[in-house]
Amino acid sequence: MVSNSLDRISALPIRLGVLDQSPISRGEEAADAIAHTMALAKRCDELGYHRYWVAEHHASDSLASSSPEILITRLAAETERIRVGSGGVMLSHYSPFKVAENFRMLEVLYPGRIDLGVGRAPGSDGLTAAALAYGNPLGIEYYPAKVKDLVAFVSGRTPITEAFRDLKATPKAATAPEMWLLGSSYDSAAYAARFGLAYSHAHFIAPQLAVEAMQQYRERFAPEHLTKPYASVGVFAIAVEDAERAELFRRMREIQRIRRDRGQRGPAPTLEEAADWPFTDEELDAMRNRRSRQIIGTADEVRADIEDLLSQSGADEAVLLTITPSFEDRVKSYELIAAAFGIG
Repeated sequence: MVSNSLDRISALPIRLGVLDQSPISRGEEAADAIAHTMALAKRCDELGYHRYWVAEHHASDSLASSSPEILITRLAAETERIRVGSGGVMLSHYSPFKVAENFRMLEVLYPGRIDLGVGRAPGSDGLTAAALAYGNPLGIEYYPAKVKDLVAFVSGRTPITEAFRDLKATPKAATAPEMWLLGSSYDSAAYAARFGLAYSHAHFIAPQLAVEAMQQYRERFAPEHLTKPYASVGVFAIAVEDAERAELFRRMREIQRIRRDRGQRGPAPTLEEAADWPFTDEELDAMRNRRSRQIIGTADEVRADIEDLLSQSGADEAVLLTITPSFEDRVKSYELIAAAFGIG
């Protein structure tokens, strides 16, 4: 049996983390996006961020992170202090035993620095999901059992699947990865509470559910893997130097939404496009009404909004997702937020 590090840090101050989807900017290739991910992880390690999570997205021309397990290995080697993990592994596609072996190996390589975040979303379209689960007869209804078996394999407990009760995942180590259940629904919060796991709510997907889902998680939490609830909230955030520039980034995000609704995919529009885009009055009104989904403003404004969200939701940490047209703006945003919170 291994100890749970999250049980030991609940009384510590709020921590900030990073969620990186390895976005492919206009005029760049996947190799550029991965190089940016490595550079950003190093910088965030220097800045004092606590976690660096990489996402799992498949068959995407705009996001390069399709294999978080491999990327984590490189990122952990390139950094010194920051925890590195998955945000997350889409467990519905995979064998819990193999996922446990992957992350136990990472824990052996980088003890005390590995996070295993899992989710049940496909992270892809239906055809890609079928290809990922090739030969796997188990449907999404088996997800809770997969989570339970994964927790057991990772932590050295007995799996609930009878056929696997004598099976132990290797390699063995004195420590284990921190386990998180990721989600954007009440169901995910309920699973995390039921299994006594840390929970991270994707506010950038479902902001309207964040406060109530987190409240339900804490109220229904049953000590099992952890002795008490521990949670984070995933927030889309961009910090800039002035209000005028913040408005440009809000317009950029609204253009992305309009294009997505039209079935158009691709990199983020430039700030020049955002300035010149012929928004209708209805589109501008919609943009202003959607500001709760994202936090964009000066560093002090972003800090105030994040602190307000953490206070309302009761979350212990914030994990920040930032996508901008240029890598330089992305790095600058994380630098400004780190300075505003004084985390260095």
